[in-house]
Amino acid sequence: MDKPTQKKGLARLISALRYSLQGIAACYRNEEAFRQEAIVFGLLLVAIVLIPVSGLVKLLLFTVNSLVLIVELLNSAVEAIVDRVSPEHDELAGRAKDMGSAAVLLSLVAAAAAWAYALYLISVS
Repeated sequence: MDKPTQKKGLARLISALRYSLQGIAACYRNEEAFRQEAIVFGLLLVAIVLIPVSGLVKLLLFTVNSLVLIVELLNSAVEAIVDRVSPEHDELAGRAKDMGSAAVLLSLVAAAAAWAYALYLISVS
């Protein structure tokens, strides 16, 4: 039995990018929380560009806001696979989903803390 040909170089990178964009699109289509967070991310991106803080603080804000989306993507992936393998109620499946949700919560807390810091810097300048 022949092994499928593996893409290499630029073709592999292009395929990986396509799969990543498909994942983002699928999450946007199917997950309300991701849609909401993506919209807020877009609005906050404009705010990051406009607020009078250092480049380092802007980078921090961009990073923590990106982290929220990253964690939501991972949480959605966990939920999808848990629902696929365990459609009925299961304690471990519920625990996995709760842990994913907790990770999203912590990323939101980190983002809120970074924004509070940025707003503090603006208020004292």
